[in-house]
Amino acid sequence: MADSRYFDSASSEPLHPAARDTLLAALEHGYADPRRLHDQARNSRLMLENAREVIANCLAVRADEVTFTPSGTHAVHLGVLGLLAARTRTSDLLVHSAVEHSSVVHAGRWHEARGGRVARIEVDATGRVQPGLPDEPVGVIALQSANHEVGTLQPVAEVAASTDAPLFTDACASAGRVALPEGWAAAAVSAHKWGGPAGVGALLVRKGTRWRNPFPGDDRVDEHGTGFENVPAALAAAAALQAVVAEREETAAHQAALIDEIRAEVARTVPDVEVVGDPDDRLPHLVTFSCLYVDGEALVGELNRRGFSIASGSACTSSALEPSHVLAAMGVLTHGNVRLSLTRDATREDVAAFLAALPDVVRDLRAEAGL
Repeated sequence: MADSRYFDSASSEPLHPAARDTLLAALEHGYADPRRLHDQARNSRLMLENAREVIANCLAVRADEVTFTPSGTHAVHLGVLGLLAARTRTSDLLVHSAVEHSSVVHAGRWHEARGGRVARIEVDATGRVQPGLPDEPVGVIALQSANHEVGTLQPVAEVAASTDAPLFTDACASAGRVALPEGWAAAAVSAHKWGGPAGVGALLVRKGTRWRNPFPGDDRVDEHGTGFENVPAALAAAAALQAVVAEREETAAHQAALIDEIRAEVARTVPDVEVVGDPDDRLPHLVTFSCLYVDGEALVGELNRRGFSIASGSACTSSALEPSHVLAAMGVLTHGNVRLSLTRDATREDVAAFLAALPDVVRDLRAEAGL
């Protein structure tokens, strides 16, 4: 594992050194329940509020708009369903793009199981939504800030401006890497995507937005609905985000240049391959491509054997060996797809080694299949 090149930061970025140092320091002092009144609790409360302030500053929101959650998925569910719960007198219709993360899709199914309605907005071949909403009142629109599989940025501000319905944006894939878009009423972020510890997410709800807790608990948009926060982890997440945002422009330029090289070289050196997603208006660190006549899981396994850690299939559902619903909605090749996403310290040598190995791996797998 020490020699492995990790190209799956879109699933989880390695812990940032700033997060590691902060976490170790905070573990000694952040154990108490921040809601109590004794000295240790007050200390935990100060640490938690510090984390909230830092994350708010990094994401250009107010501190009282930030609620810590146990994960990005939980933040998504609270955001989508909480906005819907506050709109029952207007409309029970949830509209989401066809390429949303599975957490949004699952929230929609949960909503449908309780009598609500769901409609999809279709996308073009790059994965970007097409204009047009149902000709009826809409309860909530869910539109990710950027696609988690192919990196395409979505026109969140434009869609939000076209409707009176509140817009929820899943920003887990993009937070820390690019600035949050404008126009949303609620958003979700996830710390392990930017180099913070796993198990820390945040729900962002703009002041003045109508929101109601859809789950048992307090109806206020604060920590009371999400349980006992992991205070040291929240502080470490804030430290990582602060460091990542400070170095964002340099990191993004470096990663975007490497991804441009990968997109070009894969298309040039591997026959029957389709590189997907918008080539320009995208997240800087990831690319997805599909190889005809090659099984995606076999490709991941063989590349892993050669020291490259990459992902295949729909994010968070690849263990089920199901075709990516994102690629299917885009109308592109779903067979033999892999997603490569760079860490902040990925080098040109790492990328060159991958590009040198990939054509042989694909050729050998096709030969094994008799092609």
